[in-house]
Amino acid sequence: MSILSTNKKLAVTDNQNLRHSKSKFLTALNTGASIAIIGALSMTAPTLANAKTIQPSSADYSFTVEDKYKGTANRTLSKSGNTWKYNVKARVAGVASAAQNSAFTINGNNVTPTQASTTYKLLGLGRTHKLDFNPSSKKVTSNYKGKTTTMNMAQQAFDDLSLEVQIRQDLLNGKFSGNYYMAKKDKVEKTPFKKSGNTKITVPAGTFDTVRVDRVHDDNDRSTSFWLAPSLDYLPVKVSQINDGKKMDLELTKVN
Repeated sequence: MSILSTNKKLAVTDNQNLRHSKSKFLTALNTGASIAIIGALSMTAPTLANAKTIQPSSADYSFTVEDKYKGTANRTLSKSGNTWKYNVKARVAGVASAAQNSAFTINGNNVTPTQASTTYKLLGLGRTHKLDFNPSSKKVTSNYKGKTTTMNMAQQAFDDLSLEVQIRQDLLNGKFSGNYYMAKKDKVEKTPFKKSGNTKITVPAGTFDTVRVDRVHDDNDRSTSFWLAPSLDYLPVKVSQINDGKKMDLELTKVN
């Protein structure tokens, strides 16, 4: 998905305020960098004999956090043999950066992740979260801050990026259910989404017909909306998120 517009150099003059908003800022940056959001089918669900498959791609984005921090990102989806890789790099000049990587296979309509990692840095300090998936044993292992947690997957769970690919596969093949599961740092969490209609939107990369998909949050202080373009295999062309009053907007600037 995209993160869009012209990147401007940031002047950070208030380190105390920046540290105070670190948690919210990193959450928004990570969401903007990945949008990893949507997707999951039962591990026992049958594959589709003639399922459509998304194509490799590379896209650039711009994003704004709290109408204050501006950044850019690149998202590249590639395939080698039966292995797919999704790599995302995002940065706010002089302040923060994030990198996400996911490896998975696609069989029919089903996306099966094998490994994933997310690394973020703020003012030179950062953390890395790694996930290792074992579909045969229906388990996923999380490693964060030196702590290893092994979690059961009663249904297939995903990292952010493979989730995005699964939801795009579901939309391509008319299989969107809204019931998806994400592997977090210490648990597998059900993450529901809903379709909210079709609309035409304009972003720096152009004007697109889109399907809007909203995450269903359990509180009124959060909202997350995605605008996905069918003409681009449902690549996100816009994302808007509000978390405890902190707003993040992301837009597609270029499809390479």
